Amino acid sequence: MPPRRRKTANESLTPENLATLAGALAEGRRATVYLIEPTPSLGLPEGTSAKVVSIDGSTVTISPKGVDDELPFEADELRITRNAPGSAAKPAAKSAATPAAAKPQIAEWTEPAKPSPAKPAPTKPAPTKSAPASIAPAKPAPAKAASAPARKGKKGPDSVSVTIHAGADNDWSVTVTHGARRPGKAQSVSPESVSRAVRELGDESARDAVEAVISYAREEAASRVAELSRQLEEARSMLAALESDV
Repeated sequence: MPPRRRKTANESLTPENLATLAGALAEGRRATVYLIEPTPSLGLPEGTSAKVVSIDGSTVTISPKGVDDELPFEADELRITRNAPGSAAKPAAKSAATPAAAKPQIAEWTEPAKPSPAKPAPTKPAPTKSAPASIAPAKPAPAKAASAPARKGKKGPDSVSVTIHAGADNDWSVTVTHGARRPGKAQSVSPESVSRAVRELGDESARDAVEAVISYAREEAASRVAELSRQLEEARSMLAALESDV
């Protein structure tokens, strides 16, 4: 929860303070500031020390003691000393002309936090908020796991493989295999039906392969017919010659 913001020129960080703090961060040194007003929602009293994380213009991101988080504050909500400068204003009247006196306060940046702000211990609200967040995602997980077996219960049909085989005598057969089962009994089919089925599929490579086998069988049959015709003519000539001699 962001704190209430109040501008107090006498207490808040000056541009010189911001420059000094930025220089400390750049050198890797610890830079500490203090809250001007209490933050009841976080259990932080006035004067709580806070580690400076980053500075962006007049916005200072800090990590207050007792709070495991980084919070943005404006420069007018923070001061460089733990106590308000009002208590030290009277002795400082003589040295008002020496503004450099504020710089020695930087020595407090490296000092450990004083035990006085023991009240900020209520860090319990932060863990209690994060604890349900870690438990909540765990509940939907069983629901997804429970729905997984339901999907496995539905099994689609096995894959089907259709194999076309062409024999040496241009005899064609088709075998169907279901999934991992043994192939079924081969069924004889005519070359014409195979050629027609392949053309319907529209696969040029399959069509060309089937047509090549059928064309070769057609050429072989034509050659055999020609050879048988030649042998028939020879037999007829021989028969005619034998009949003329009688």
